Amino acid sequence: MFTAGRCRTGLALAASANLNPERRFPSMFEPGHGSAPHIAGQGLADPIGAAGSAALMLEHFGLPEQAARLNKEIEATTAAGVLTRDVGGTATTEDVTKALIAALDA
Repeated sequence: MFTAGRCRTGLALAASANLNPERRFPSMFEPGHGSAPHIAGQGLADPIGAAGSAALMLEHFGLPEQAARLNKEIEATTAAGVLTRDVGGTATTEDVTKALIAALDA
């Protein structure tokens, strides 16, 4: 998705899931960077990891088409250059979120 020269950190983009494969206990889905409370409310947090984690959750719930669509729109949003500062862009958390929602609504 990003070239090494353009992306300063992959952590902001990393989706993660702690899965219980037997499905006896809940699984947990969150961005690799966690909740980033130190930058809460500043518009700096990159929501792409959270959106990617939601795609993992959709897949886990047996909704592969919806997961694929969300991943496609994540790629389209980032390819369009709607990026937060941590990955070389100028967008805020809200800007990226709105762009992703608009892509999903289209």
